[in-house]
Amino acid sequence: MNGEAARRMARLRALRQVFADDHEEQALPGVKSDINVTPLVDVVLVLLIIFMVVTPMIASGVAVDLPKTAHHQRKPDDGKDIIVSVTQDKRYYVGTTRVNRIEDLSAAIKNERRRFPEKTIFVKGDSRAPFGTVREAMQVLQASEISDVVLGTEELQKLGGGT
Repeated sequence: MNGEAARRMARLRALRQVFADDHEEQALPGVKSDINVTPLVDVVLVLLIIFMVVTPMIASGVAVDLPKTAHHQRKPDDGKDIIVSVTQDKRYYVGTTRVNRIEDLSAAIKNERRRFPEKTIFVKGDSRAPFGTVREAMQVLQASEISDVVLGTEELQKLGGGT
């Protein structure tokens, strides 16, 4: 058995040496201390594209061409207004909801005022809409005892030039 034990010990030493050599060759790589910014840039660019696409859709109310005035006062869209829109084809909207008849406009506005009493009314009348259509909306607001009304306008762009 002495010979047999010696052979086993030799085999065991050989296996240990093989595994020890293998283990040294497959050592773990060192830790990197620099930041990989490529995924961060990818995420930021995707978010930028999403915001660029979604932002025009966030605008309140229905899109209309507002009349242009020389003494325009800018008012940011802070979401604190009930938007009443009058379109070119004589349609009325409260926010994005269409009001079929002028008689229903008062009920729709009162309903919005009940839900949001701190909001003011912002009237966006299309510049191509007949004046009488916008006037009817204003009469409905007056009959509904709403006194804080803001008329939407755009600033008149002055042509560049001399004096």
